[in-house]
Amino acid sequence: MTRIDFYHGAADKLQSACRLIGELHARGCRVLVYAPDEELAARADRQLWQQPATGFLPHCRAGDALAAETPVVIGGTLDAAAHHEVLLNLGGELPPAFSRFDRLVEIVGDDEADRGPARERFRFYRDRGYAIEAHDLARA
Repeated sequence: MTRIDFYHGAADKLQSACRLIGELHARGCRVLVYAPDEELAARADRQLWQQPATGFLPHCRAGDALAAETPVVIGGTLDAAAHHEVLLNLGGELPPAFSRFDRLVEIVGDDEADRGPARERFRFYRDRGYAIEAHDLARA
């Protein structure tokens, strides 16, 4: 069953996501970044070129010829996922077919527009028996 981690209280959701992607990559995890909005996917791509400032985080967009070999892939669909290890949801809705992944990471911003839908996703997962762990980014 998919393990689910909620990281809440992110002052900058995208920056927090990129930091977490870097941590996951450092542990040897392969990450699919689910960004259903093209503008958000492009922003995530740009941010991953800048963060971490002292290193390089190998990543590409879904559909790229190297996607199957790249540890971090950014995509707006999960249809052609090259792996099923970690799914990081940057979207505001339940990611389709998330249960194919070993782990799902939800990043929740500190604004109400993000918290409300995240609460609904949390209840959905909890009501279906998924193991959920919550992490407060404001304390980190």
